[in-house]
Amino acid sequence: MTTKKKLLIALPVVLIVAAVAALYVLATREHAEIAFAKVTGPTPELSEPRETLLPTLAVAKAVGWKAGEKPVAARGLSVAAFAEGLTHPRWIYVLPNGDVLVSESNSPARDAENGGGGITGFIMNRAMARAGAGIPSPNRIILLRDADGDGKAELKTVLIAGLNSPSGMAWADGQLYIGNTDAVVRVPFTPGQTKIDAKPVVVTRLPGGYNHWARNLLLAPDGKSLYVAVGSASNIGERGMELETKRAAILQVALPSGKDRVFAYGLRNPNGMAYEPTTGDLWTVVNERDMLGSDMVPDYLTEVQLGGFYGWPWYYWGGVVDKRVPEPEDDLQSYVIRPDYALGPHVAALGLTFSEGAILGPDYASGAFIAEHGSWNRRPLSGYKLVFVPFAQGKPMGQPRDVLTGFLSPAGEARGRPVAVAIGKRGGLMITDDVGGKIWRVTAAAPAK
Repeated sequence: MTTKKKLLIALPVVLIVAAVAALYVLATREHAEIAFAKVTGPTPELSEPRETLLPTLAVAKAVGWKAGEKPVAARGLSVAAFAEGLTHPRWIYVLPNGDVLVSESNSPARDAENGGGGITGFIMNRAMARAGAGIPSPNRIILLRDADGDGKAELKTVLIAGLNSPSGMAWADGQLYIGNTDAVVRVPFTPGQTKIDAKPVVVTRLPGGYNHWARNLLLAPDGKSLYVAVGSASNIGERGMELETKRAAILQVALPSGKDRVFAYGLRNPNGMAYEPTTGDLWTVVNERDMLGSDMVPDYLTEVQLGGFYGWPWYYWGGVVDKRVPEPEDDLQSYVIRPDYALGPHVAALGLTFSEGAILGPDYASGAFIAEHGSWNRRPLSGYKLVFVPFAQGKPMGQPRDVLTGFLSPAGEARGRPVAVAIGKRGGLMITDDVGGKIWRVTAAAPAK
């Protein structure tokens, strides 16, 4: 082969490498310019968006916990492992008898037809693998039991397997409801059981595939319906709004019929849901949109109103226009509900529970615990911790307080990533850690002698 032919063959390869290198530079040079605290709280500072060709790429490499390591608890609190050796534990649910259920789960595999193709899909897949989310979904629910009350589960057993990227759970009237990525299903179950052999029955189908796979559940106070959080299929509707039917929304599913309705919409990726104890109102945490820079847009905590529209994809934070999205046929801007509380940009807030039932001392008597899974597209990193948002008269106030940190090592690697939170039977706070494969339990520290 002549030298000329060799050069002609090598040229496309060089061009591809150069293009990838250029895209990498574009994805890694943008960084935050505003102090993080200014983009949190009831009145965050909103800066001009910095639109990027690709998402800003900054992923904490998942390394896990070394022997003897654990998160750092805030003053007056203590943390220890409740369960270890789990495989990508995601959502958590505490049964009336104190047993703890945890879904071992991950995103279903995505091919080119399901949002996994192209340069963006390639980068996303690589980023998720680096972040510890590259394993196949275990597709099961684990039951944990602390029979002797020492704060550590002695029993760890598979309750049910063969699910489809399960996330949220709820129990009522002898039925365990499970949020698969494409359906809410139910199986007969009595607290105390350690194994379910029955085949799940579909309650209602859910839109699946593409982005935002988790489907979290919350039983209504009267037990007659379930709320289901369903994230969008895309960042800002770029795949077409027909794909977003019953997505970027919280659905309400009647029991036992399975008939559903959209309870609230325009919520890009709602996750944890809980009832504020003084008012009984439904609240959720929401992950906002990407590719507007490291300072925008803040993820948020908000009350969820029946029929409420929260802006996505056309608007954010109460009506700010996202100029990347074609205007809707109807003027919806005046109907956008402003979120109650900003958690900061790209923290990836997932878990939510209120402090009712927690025995953690007066500093945590009234407010919300929120698990921030951590950013993959902000420089510097944000999230990777558990925070507490104080409440007064049913509304959030002040700045979020760190409850559990240390998930990031001094080198910026992810020892763990918090996902879901729940109050245990004895008043401890349970936190799932999908990268660390653990459930952490936070309690009030023993008084100094």
